Amino acid sequence: MAENTLVGKKILLVDDDGDILMAMSAAFNETGAQVMTASDGNKAVELASQNPPDLVVLDMMLPKRSGFLVLEKIKPQRKSGIKPYVIMVTGNPGKRHQAYAESLGVEKYMNKPVRMERLIREAEALLGVGEQQA
Repeated sequence: MAENTLVGKKILLVDDDGDILMAMSAAFNETGAQVMTASDGNKAVELASQNPPDLVVLDMMLPKRSGFLVLEKIKPQRKSGIKPYVIMVTGNPGKRHQAYAESLGVEKYMNKPVRMERLIREAEALLGVGEQQA
């Protein structure tokens, strides 16, 4: 994985599985990003409002507030291509959920298990590493 490719970027990782959260944190820490973590939907919304992230990696099934409800709060304009960028990660392979997530502005929808290298590549692509940001 590329080191220091995401220096200066704020990434919020949201998953109720502690092992997944730890693995994602370790992977994103190697990129130099500023990493915040939340294990439930309410904490995710709180962190995103206090310190707006550039990117959110969001699990769909969360305690207290689902990934969809988190999305509605952190991405009210429902447009993709506007920060925070969102990668939704889910164990649910259903196309209906994917279509709904995309209608709420999700940039990338990935099914678990997700390889960390792929997740980092997608994050780098969304955050325009190596190209100018508007």
